[in-house]
Amino acid sequence: MSEKILFVDDEPAVLDGYRRLLHRDFQVDTAVGAGEGLAAIGENRGDPYRVVVSDIRMPEMNGAQFLSRVRTVCPDTVRMALTGHADIETAMDAVNEGAIFRFLTKPCEKEVLAKALNAGIVQYRLVVAERELLEKTLSGTIHVLTEVLSLVNPAAFSRAVRVRGYVQHVASKLHLEAGWRFEAAAMMSQLGCVTLDTDTIEAVYAGGKLSPEEQARFDAHPSVASRLLSGIPRLESVARMIAQQDSIAPSKQTRVGESADVVAMGAQILRVAIAYDRLRNRGNSHEEALGLLRLRPDQLERSIVDALVGLESEQLQIEVRSCRIPDLECGMILQEDVRTETGLLLVAKGQTITFPLLVRIRNFWQRKPISASVLVHVPCASVPDPKVKAQSQRG
Repeated sequence: MSEKILFVDDEPAVLDGYRRLLHRDFQVDTAVGAGEGLAAIGENRGDPYRVVVSDIRMPEMNGAQFLSRVRTVCPDTVRMALTGHADIETAMDAVNEGAIFRFLTKPCEKEVLAKALNAGIVQYRLVVAERELLEKTLSGTIHVLTEVLSLVNPAAFSRAVRVRGYVQHVASKLHLEAGWRFEAAAMMSQLGCVTLDTDTIEAVYAGGKLSPEEQARFDAHPSVASRLLSGIPRLESVARMIAQQDSIAPSKQTRVGESADVVAMGAQILRVAIAYDRLRNRGNSHEEALGLLRLRPDQLERSIVDALVGLESEQLQIEVRSCRIPDLECGMILQEDVRTETGLLLVAKGQTITFPLLVRIRNFWQRKPISASVLVHVPCASVPDPKVKAQSQRG
């Protein structure tokens, strides 16, 4: 009875008939007209309807238009059309606009209708299972790639983590859909830096000048990342965002609030976030960085820049302390670079310690080429109360 079905029709008597016919086998909700149907779907977004069955001939908004809206609001929900006017044109509109799963005609026998609904429920389960599997696969792929980047080029990884934080903030403030694509683009934005040496990356981030050859190699890193990602299903748009992160400028297609192209919007958000990070990394305060970004209206979308205004107020409260290498834990944030005695950057400041990084730092420490302690940020939630700790040790 947890598999919810919604019937939409402009005749209440017809809806009562569906409810009486199917209530023993399905959890049936009904809505009179498209407006009431959309309201019901909105109220059940947290636990969406598995199947929506709509009459085609309805006033104000016909079934084809309604099912098209359902497809936009709840793409996983299986859509069916039911009508007593089964002409070819109506059927084609319903299939093309609503991408319906079944087209049934009135009067529809209980056995036929029940069989169609059961098939729709099975289809819903398959769609959801496939989406969840794909999302987990994508998440795992991105995680592995970022871990590799953190080991190969810690400075680039550190920037990617910071940029992701800025992008998450912007997407939240602007209430943008497809947020996961923007965050994935942020984490992967520096992936192409795996082809560059650490000295080049550090020089760029510090504002140093590169030779023409080094600059050309650095400028190519977005296209390198894009090529690496373009072959992964569902990351094609992310790859295009990254490829355009240094070249796209505001246009009518990237204005917030309009039906903006997701790739253009994502590329512009990346451009703003990276420009902000560059300014902060070179010593500018939060206010100074925003002021400088606002001086570039021909290059940076103002609404995206303004979305960064409250960024600093949302930073986590943290305790800063010196920590011995054996006492480091996953989740701590480095407050200083970890370098070998020869000056090689092992892990960059600002990087969150993950398990692979923890293993790497401890391996270097056991061979004695790095300091025995490092300055770290510890989120307050994970800092034990000294009195509680002392009591537990005495106990």
